[in-house]
Amino acid sequence: MTRFRTLATSLLLTLASGAGALKLSIWDPELQIQVGYGETSGSRMTVQLVRNYSGPVVLLFSRNDDEKERGVYASVQRSYPGILKAGQLTLEVGNTEQTLARFLAGLKLSLTVQPAGQSFTLPGLRTTPTEKTAPEGGR
Repeated sequence: MTRFRTLATSLLLTLASGAGALKLSIWDPELQIQVGYGETSGSRMTVQLVRNYSGPVVLLFSRNDDEKERGVYASVQRSYPGILKAGQLTLEVGNTEQTLARFLAGLKLSLTVQPAGQSFTLPGLRTTPTEKTAPEGGR
């Protein structure tokens, strides 16, 4: 029951995220630890993955309302089982395994992978202001 609630909550949060493009959220199988996140900008999906995680994962995709209305990415399911190993993400599509890059290429998207913690910006994301330090010898 807890797993169902966690899945339902994750799906709602993923689907309720406002404007944007195709989004990807990557979780451990119990949906307790998020190990990655991605979002498209133009024809590129940028994905951040945590370091040092290796094992099974669940990939959750969401589309914005405009994409749904236009039928964009209509073949993409809401979730796929997968495996993350040494920074390589593989997902099960039907009865076959394929890399995330190959899966996205079928959607005419290219993939950029970054380790989590490396700063980058996507359209629509706010950045936090950098901490300002007082000049030496004064306030």
